Amino acid sequence: MDAAARAVALEKASRFAASRHELLIGGRWSAARSGRTFDSYNPATKAKLATLAAADKADADLAVLAARAALEGPLAAQKVSERAKLLWRLADLVEGHADELAVLETLDNGKPLNEARNFDIPHAIEVIRYNAGWCTKLSGETIPLSGPGNWHAYTVREPVGVVAQIVPWNAPLAMAATKIAPALAAGCAVILKPAEQTPLTALRLGELILESGFPPGVVNIVPGFGETAGAALAAHPNVDKIAFTGSTEVGRLIARAATGNLKKVSLELGGKSPNVIFADADLERAIPGSAAAIFYNQGQSCTAGSRLFVQKNVFDRVIEGVAEETKKFKLGPGIDPANNQGPVVSKEQLDRVCGYLDSGKRDGAKAVVGGRKLDRPGYFVEPTVLVDVKPEMKVVREEIFGPVVTAIPFDSPDDVLSFANDTVYGLASAVWTRDISKAHQLAAKLKAGTVWINCYNIFDPVLPFGGYKQSGWGREMGYDAIELYTEVKSVCARI
Repeated sequence: MDAAARAVALEKASRFAASRHELLIGGRWSAARSGRTFDSYNPATKAKLATLAAADKADADLAVLAARAALEGPLAAQKVSERAKLLWRLADLVEGHADELAVLETLDNGKPLNEARNFDIPHAIEVIRYNAGWCTKLSGETIPLSGPGNWHAYTVREPVGVVAQIVPWNAPLAMAATKIAPALAAGCAVILKPAEQTPLTALRLGELILESGFPPGVVNIVPGFGETAGAALAAHPNVDKIAFTGSTEVGRLIARAATGNLKKVSLELGGKSPNVIFADADLERAIPGSAAAIFYNQGQSCTAGSRLFVQKNVFDRVIEGVAEETKKFKLGPGIDPANNQGPVVSKEQLDRVCGYLDSGKRDGAKAVVGGRKLDRPGYFVEPTVLVDVKPEMKVVREEIFGPVVTAIPFDSPDDVLSFANDTVYGLASAVWTRDISKAHQLAAKLKAGTVWINCYNIFDPVLPFGGYKQSGWGREMGYDAIELYTEVKSVCARI
């Protein structure tokens, strides 16, 4: 994005942020029933960015009614080919507004503009297009029965129904698209609750959804707080499925709330991902790759390579290299393309990260680089590499969700496997080695939903994504995501 395009996009995004922000329910924008509002802030400056309607239980009830009406009305009558056309049209509109959406994401979340423009927005576009292709391919099977008699037996795949989706603040538009697209491809009606810290791109997406021509109520968007709007949707008796991405702690609350009507639940939760570098790795790639693994998006990623395991005979070289990589980072407002590290998303998140830094220091960890927040406007904390850490330390065991990596030496593959799997999480992992046999042997034993070999943070709409253990239930992306939003019905007839 050149300077002229950036200026145009900034003007559009700023104008949108300053506009009136209401709830999208049943194809119309409206204030919250309570009349309450809340503010969102630019994390790079702490300045107020927007004022938004605050949804609560009454609004959730209306959104569910609208979604149910759409499910039983226009969606039931809609041809699957028309559904695919609408998704393609939406992807084209997102692509046409990519610069504006990237700037809006940066203002709202704080991430560097280049990250928003080169990953978040393209991922949203591609995941919508990928799922558009599934609309016409959701077929069942004919099944020969083994018992006596003449039978015609077959299966059909049907939409699960009304779906509530709660997305996080670390990749707001990419996460919204990743959840909405397969649900729409399957024929579901959606209620989306964006994170209260970063609601703006979801609302702009809502405008594009209306412009695309989706029937009223097919997608409803209700910004608000987790304790009110989110809790109401999770417990709602007329919601058939809830999909949540966020912390493991909140995931447990979602799962408990869903037991009222035993609605289906998919959860993409926390991580404490091991990133393993062997001495025979190509260190010219492994070192910058490992720095990016943890410091991308200011470490605010569920897949962040926050536990760096390095074979002992190259440990010092690797840690020195990762520390040197941090010197290439320029911290500042993400809207300036010269900056490649932005703030964390909020004061709450800054306090959380700094609390872990203090804990690590008290426990004896040493910061090779970083280790403090910056005294400037906004929520900035230095990229930090901690050594002299022990397995029992909080900084090693708990998800920090910030730019902090713990570095741990190891001797053998067996040693590192034991260390790597010693966690309640199991979302992602990586192995760096020139020995492809060793890489695949370790990949087979790592308890994680994704294993990257000689790379990190490679995502694609065709690749299933999700976690083992307390990192969640179910898989998003790929055909697995379609299965999250469909029911299989068996039909059997005597002939």
